[in-house]
Amino acid sequence: MLILGIDDAGRGPVIGPMILAGCLLDKSTEDELKKLGVKDSKQLTPKRREFLAEVIREKVEAFEVVIIYPDEIDSENSNGTKLNELEAFACARIINKINKGFGKMKVIVDCPSVSLIKWSDFLRARIKNLSNLEVSCEHKADRNHIAVAAASILAKSEREKEMERIREKYGEEIGSGYTSDPLTQKFLEKYAGKHKDKGIFRKTWITWKNAYGNLKQRTLF
Repeated sequence: MLILGIDDAGRGPVIGPMILAGCLLDKSTEDELKKLGVKDSKQLTPKRREFLAEVIREKVEAFEVVIIYPDEIDSENSNGTKLNELEAFACARIINKINKGFGKMKVIVDCPSVSLIKWSDFLRARIKNLSNLEVSCEHKADRNHIAVAAASILAKSEREKEMERIREKYGEEIGSGYTSDPLTQKFLEKYAGKHKDKGIFRKTWITWKNAYGNLKQRTLF
């Protein structure tokens, strides 16, 4: 049976997109990737991750990447669609795109929600054809399944490419885009206002709102 692993990268950052990736592979490819050291992307150096990303793209049966940019995240958030729901829509897009002509397939998704059953039901309702699928939503799936680890590597690789494009335009001082990054925090303090309409910030995030509010207050005084 083929296994389709799905994982995300960039859920929490205030800068840059969220990425979802899916990797479809068989048992022999799974064994091969395991021997090469495929594991949760957070446990890999950037150099090793990029090497493995290339190998994964070459060896898997199919892969799919969905990029959700800050403007879309903000728009959906403003319309009442939460990030977990947005991620479920993206997962369904990946499944529906790949689930064509491969026969019986096991889908393993790294679940972003604390409520496994509720989120799993929400996802299933958006999959076009469940007849040949066995769908499993798990916490820490990227640590327990090679297919999901492979997807996490592709998602992280694509997220870094997107961030590199942003850095080329706005400078290295933008940092990783994560709210805990001191570089990102300083960038927000300086440019939350100047670059607010450039599509790089998630403006529904409290981190951006606070930085923008502080800038406006300093301007007033």
